Amino acid sequence: MQAIILAGGFGTRLAPLTYTKAKSMLPLLNKPMISYLIEALPKEIDIIVASNYKSEQLKEYFEENGIDAIINKEEKPLGTAGAVKNAEKYIDGTFLVLNSDIISSLNFREFISYHMKKNSFATISLWPVENVEEYGVVDIDANGKIKKFVEKPLRHEAPSNLINAGAYCLEMEILDYIKPNEFVSMEIEIFPRIIEEGKPFYGYTFDGYWIDVGRLSSYIEASKLLLKRNGLEYLVGNSKINGIIKETTIGDGCIIEKNANINSSIIYDECIIKENAYLENCIVANNSIVGKNASLKDVIIGEGEKIGDNAKIENERIWNKPLPKGYPQKQVGNPVRR
Repeated sequence: MQAIILAGGFGTRLAPLTYTKAKSMLPLLNKPMISYLIEALPKEIDIIVASNYKSEQLKEYFEENGIDAIINKEEKPLGTAGAVKNAEKYIDGTFLVLNSDIISSLNFREFISYHMKKNSFATISLWPVENVEEYGVVDIDANGKIKKFVEKPLRHEAPSNLINAGAYCLEMEILDYIKPNEFVSMEIEIFPRIIEEGKPFYGYTFDGYWIDVGRLSSYIEASKLLLKRNGLEYLVGNSKINGIIKETTIGDGCIIEKNANINSSIIYDECIIKENAYLENCIVANNSIVGKNASLKDVIIGEGEKIGDNAKIENERIWNKPLPKGYPQKQVGNPVRR
């Protein structure tokens, strides 16, 4: 069996972090986000990574860590279904499709077993949410068969509180539904067609945790969740800490000076946070400096940036260099419908 990990997006909602790193390589507890997905997969499953922007970072990480995976680069963004079609030559039967920006407790063996027992054509993971008005939810029967998707229903009209959780188990015949070399969405174009044709299409609901790491708030939420699950108040790499840190991760080669106060933040490698600086809900990319007495809240700082002494910044993204070559001015295609 193969697992196609979708890692070709630009991650524009997390810019400027993704100006210099592939989204799937952004760190969570000081290791790449994609590593959690790879570690959760059964060992016998072959890994195929659908990549595009900064795919060389993925290749380097896999080689350095002895991860046996195929990097299947897209010459242009192809969407969730287009990326699958682009990997067709590697697929030899039932296969998985997984979004690389999901952190969850999904048990893949149980998920695959459910798909097989239902003799399903396509099975998607489902997650319950409270705010159904913000998502597309499924209309599902008592046997787990999905009848349709309902986009952002009013609470009292919602057929369920279950959303697409970004993991799919599919039969290889689904490839016949996808046009090659085109941008095609599995969620918007392929799944509704399967339902319309009456193919067995099931949903698998699981317990535990699920986070779509797509924006500043959910990125920090995922970091705090993983800290808690590992029994940690914070995590520090090989760095010098003289300040106060809480619910925060700090990479290697950092210097946190006296009386710096860092809460609910993610600090990458080789950063300097100077005396009396205050950070809350911030992400600071590699080789950046935050000056003395600076106060930052809900701020994303791109790689190699410098925040001056006494700065007071809230709800901003800091990037003072040209946009990297090849990075889009706006989001490419459509986000995954959840």
